[in-house]
Amino acid sequence: MSREENGKVALVTGGGQGIGQAVAERLHADGFRVAIADLNIDTARSVAEGLGGREQGAIALNVDVADRDSVFDAVRTATSDLEGFDVIVNNAGIVSQSPIEEITAAEVDKIFSVNFNGVVWGTQAATEAFKSLGHGGKIISAASQAGHVGNPGIALYSATKFAVRGFTQTAARDLAQHGITVNTYAPGVVRTPLMEDLAKKVAASAGQPEEWGWQQFTSGITLERLSEPSDVANVVSFLSGSDSNYITGQSILVDGGMVFN
Repeated sequence: MSREENGKVALVTGGGQGIGQAVAERLHADGFRVAIADLNIDTARSVAEGLGGREQGAIALNVDVADRDSVFDAVRTATSDLEGFDVIVNNAGIVSQSPIEEITAAEVDKIFSVNFNGVVWGTQAATEAFKSLGHGGKIISAASQAGHVGNPGIALYSATKFAVRGFTQTAARDLAQHGITVNTYAPGVVRTPLMEDLAKKVAASAGQPEEWGWQQFTSGITLERLSEPSDVANVVSFLSGSDSNYITGQSILVDGGMVFN
C-alpha cells in the first residue's frame, strides 16, 4: 500500500535507533511528515534517508534533550521545515545500574537531565508550537513498566519514569484547555541497543553470561517473549492519531503482561 500524507507533522527524540527509530518509521508510514531528532546526527540522518529524506517528508535534526534551548530549536526547525507541528514524542532516554548505596549526585543529575528534563523541555516546546499555530496537539512521552513498579538495580531509571508519569498527569490537566492531550507509553523489556547494553553490564557485574543478564529482566513477561520496538511503535501510533483524542493523562503499558493495573 502506498503512503499517503495526513497533513500532520511529528518530531521524535531519540529517533536514530531502537524504539525511537521504530516510532519514526511507523508515524511516517501513517502519513506524518517526521523530524528524527537525535544526539547522534549520523544515525538520525540514516533513518531520515531510509524514509526518503526531505522529499518524502523526513528530516534529521541534532538535539540534546538535556539542553532546553536545543529542544526548542529542534521543534522550531521542524515546524518551519516541515510546515506544521502536531505531535511530539519525547522518547530519548538513558538507563544505568544504580545500586542504592553507590548512587552519586552526578549520576542523579545525568539521568534526570535526559529522562525527565528532556520531557519537560519537549512539553514546553511543543506547547509553544501548538499555540503559535493556533491549534491543539499531542504530547507523548516515554515512561516504562519500571515507572509503574520499581525495578531492582535501576532505582534512578525507575525514579525518572515515575517522575515522567507524575509530570504528564499534571500537564494533561493544565494543557487540556488548549486542546492538547498528554500521555505516556510504558514499554517493558524491548530488544534495543540500550537494553542489550544494560543486560550485558548486569551479567558482567555478576560474573554471569549475557543470557543470564537478559533473564533478570524477562522472567516476569506473561506473553513469554521480548518486546520488539514495533510493538511499542504501534501504541505510539495510536496515541498520535485521532482514535486517541479522548485519552489524556494516561500511561499505556506495552510490556507483554509484566504489570497489571
